[in-house]
Amino acid sequence: MNFKKCVKSFIFILLLVFSCFLFACQKSADGGLKCSLSVTCETAVGKITDEQIVPENAVIYSNENVVFSDGESVFDVLLREMKENGIHMEFVNTPVYNSAYVEGINNLYEFDCGELSGWMYKVNGSFPNYGCSLYKIKDGDVIEWVYTCDLGKDVGGENSARNGMKNEDE
Repeated sequence: MNFKKCVKSFIFILLLVFSCFLFACQKSADGGLKCSLSVTCETAVGKITDEQIVPENAVIYSNENVVFSDGESVFDVLLREMKENGIHMEFVNTPVYNSAYVEGINNLYEFDCGELSGWMYKVNGSFPNYGCSLYKIKDGDVIEWVYTCDLGKDVGGENSARNGMKNEDE
């Protein structure tokens, strides 16, 4: 009789652990951290005519429900989403600064539209003054990658690109 009780208790505990595990996995999949991510290139429309590189609507990627883990950076989410969606992305890591620099997305690279062109990111409408691999995202953040042809001036990020310094011509 004791053996049967032990087996029943063991099975009960095993089922309890298994159901807790399932609940935890389901919670992270359904109720996990989410952000919005978009990659657009409005400033390059008309300058580059290959629609496979610069779509007519300027939208390379847009998703309002990107799931991420606590501690992930803007770069981590961008890299994962581009890989999962088959969108070409090229970047350089700089270990000294623990930073990644995005050179190209969807075969649209820095300098393709002039010497001041390249990729910039903003979170919740603001351009941070530090690298995308250092910016830790929070639940509900809106991440936008935008292509600039004029060092951010044409996308509202001129102060960020100049590290907050004013242009001498202004």
